[in-house]
Amino acid sequence: MNAKRMLLKTTMAGALLPIAAGAQARPTRNGPAASAFPNAALQTHQGKTIHFYDDAVRGNRVVVFNMMYTGCMNICPPNTANLMQVQRLLGERMGRDVFFYSLTLQPEIDRPPALQAYARRYGLAPGWTLLTGERRDIDAIRRKLGFFDPDPAVDADLAQHTGMVRIGNEALDRWSMMPSLLSPAKLARSIAELAG
Repeated sequence: MNAKRMLLKTTMAGALLPIAAGAQARPTRNGPAASAFPNAALQTHQGKTIHFYDDAVRGNRVVVFNMMYTGCMNICPPNTANLMQVQRLLGERMGRDVFFYSLTLQPEIDRPPALQAYARRYGLAPGWTLLTGERRDIDAIRRKLGFFDPDPAVDADLAQHTGMVRIGNEALDRWSMMPSLLSPAKLARSIAELAG
């Protein structure tokens, strides 16, 4: 599938999300409420255990979430490549006041060693963490972040998973959702504006 069709598919998938207010380019205050976030124990690609809300969401910093899986040959490689360009544009902010988190859609397969290999293959820098955990926890988190389709058949089809990123600052209660294939400069600017 060519890049233009992939961007269109990604954009259309995001339009179907039930939290359409979060899909605006400008951050809104009607994103996921802090109390809605599960605090499930997850494992990083480095094998460390973190708690989703306490360690990934909470605080005055910008977090960027997306969904992926290591065996994906469709939307994940271009999404990861585009987000790597965003990461480069953000420079020293990465890991300081901006943090990327990629959650796997195949937690039974994508254990920490598989995620570590994926991180090495793409050259992910500090400030970008890949996460896995129990299926029920990953599903609860992705739903709270708005990464699902209301049609259960489409939602279960990995080939149709969303190509969006959820950008937020929990302390400010500011959230937005954007296509992960948007130009790196536009994504970086939206993230930087939310970081202040």
